[in-house]
Amino acid sequence: MIVGVPREIKVDENRVALLPVGAEAIVQAGHQVLVETGAGRSSGAGDEDYAAAGAEIVRRADQVYGRADLVTKVKEPQASEYGLLRPGQILFCYFHFAASEELTLAMQRSEIVAVAYETVQLRSGTLPLLVPMSEVAGRMAVQEGAKYLESPQGGRGILLAGVPGVAPADVVILGGGVVGANAARIAAGLGANVFVLDIDLERLRYLEDVMPANVRTLMSNTYNLRKLVTSADLVIGAVLKPGAKAPKLISRHMISEMKDGAVIVDVAVDQGGCTETCEPTTHTNPTFVVDGVNHYCVANIPGAVPRTSTFALTNATLPYVLNLASYGWKEAAKAFPSLALGINVVDGKITHAGVADAWGLPLTPLAEILDA
Repeated sequence: MIVGVPREIKVDENRVALLPVGAEAIVQAGHQVLVETGAGRSSGAGDEDYAAAGAEIVRRADQVYGRADLVTKVKEPQASEYGLLRPGQILFCYFHFAASEELTLAMQRSEIVAVAYETVQLRSGTLPLLVPMSEVAGRMAVQEGAKYLESPQGGRGILLAGVPGVAPADVVILGGGVVGANAARIAAGLGANVFVLDIDLERLRYLEDVMPANVRTLMSNTYNLRKLVTSADLVIGAVLKPGAKAPKLISRHMISEMKDGAVIVDVAVDQGGCTETCEPTTHTNPTFVVDGVNHYCVANIPGAVPRTSTFALTNATLPYVLNLASYGWKEAAKAFPSLALGINVVDGKITHAGVADAWGLPLTPLAEILDA
């Protein structure tokens, strides 16, 4: 199989879907690798590194899409890439379909096989291709939140850690999963007062056991949300429903009652955001203000640290790329149930319930397609 790696063109996206070490492994498995020139530069991988690993360097994206049977990316295809896709081609990347009806319909029309990183799921419930980027995003959420609390950035002018004799900031984290746990650990390490809310009592018990003493856990309900969000200095939205739209937990009314200069970092923006006022932003223009509250809603947070996030991502994705290349998507789906859960669209048919529900589209169970 021919595996293609185009250069990412989404604004401020600096990651790459495959490093030279991965290209070498794919070539050794008997496949061919095409890499668009400059694809790995921001992640520290030059064209010469890919060539030494056995990949073929091509000059343009259309050469990658035109020849590859399997295209692996980081972020969803952009509008200028829609026309490059071919029916039956496998595209393996973060899609986050529930955040974009336009993308969903475009991928239906293209008749590709869309395999989404974010819905590949192990029997344990773990999302192995989302976890590494959630770890990065959770840690960065605190870093960015702390920055935008500074007065020159329009914030309240408060230090997360406080100092002796001056109270630290209050950080409220919605969701105790991978993003939330990583955010809590970093915020606690800086000395903030941290509150983690979740609807899973067992998860809260676990976090209570493993987190430092300055992390408090609470059940997520309307009363606790309203009380904590409106008194917070920094709110981090870290909720996730795999493949589906994020629930809108923070209303516009709650935001209007927050402190002037408080900050919201909505990490759930990829799935539509958990804040009613959420709108996707970029690293170039990362924030906007609503009712005096700074909103940070960057849709590709890990893209700012590619020399960390690319390595973390490709460590996780490479085995799945090899399985797709070696088996083909149908046999890989039959052999690896976790990979089957990543298949969202096939030949114009929606195969993931979360995507179908998000846009009111018909659902075709993947089993029907595999059995046909």
